[in-house]
Amino acid sequence: MGNIKHAIIFIGGSGPQYELCKPFLDQPDLVIAADSGLIRCEQFGLAPDWIVGDMDSLDDLSRLSVYPQDRVVTYPVDKDYTDTELALQLAWEKGCTDVTLIGGGGGRTDHLLAITALFDRPQAPSRWITETELVSLVEDRIELSVSHNTLVSLFPAGEGPWQAESTGLKWPLSGLPWRRGFFGLSNRVVQDPCSLRAVSGRFLLLIPLEAFKKVL
Repeated sequence: MGNIKHAIIFIGGSGPQYELCKPFLDQPDLVIAADSGLIRCEQFGLAPDWIVGDMDSLDDLSRLSVYPQDRVVTYPVDKDYTDTELALQLAWEKGCTDVTLIGGGGGRTDHLLAITALFDRPQAPSRWITETELVSLVEDRIELSVSHNTLVSLFPAGEGPWQAESTGLKWPLSGLPWRRGFFGLSNRVVQDPCSLRAVSGRFLLLIPLEAFKKVL
């Protein structure tokens, strides 16, 4: 990855099983647990470099006692930023440019929408691994190795205009009139590998984790 520094941020809520997201856990430069994301971080056998948040959803505050206290940053419950935002800001400050979010599913719909909105910002996460899906930000070209007939969905993100190209999909993306509020649901992979390219703008790509083999 050259000079690219990879951060993994574990966030609260439902999330994937270890085996499903194992390809993304290899030798991160930084591991951050946001509030109850610490539970999944520990379940995955990873020791966080930092723990941030208001800790209002952590099941047992005594979990924090085994970590260096200067690496546990506690915020008040009433604050201007979500725990996920605080963790992202820390990752940016530490020089990370490739960030994977793990968790954040279930619960309140406004929390899900808030995480999705993070991908519209100029500085955005690279991917989000939910309980069942990989959500990947496509800013240039991405090549996928996934099972035949895998469902692929695409949403415009950030600022437009948007144009996309693809290979190996049942319904090609070239020439589609992308606009804010438009999307492409349930396309299908007919060739392995397949590829998507953001000609202009950027997109959110969703594929099921169970079909995932490799992102090249």
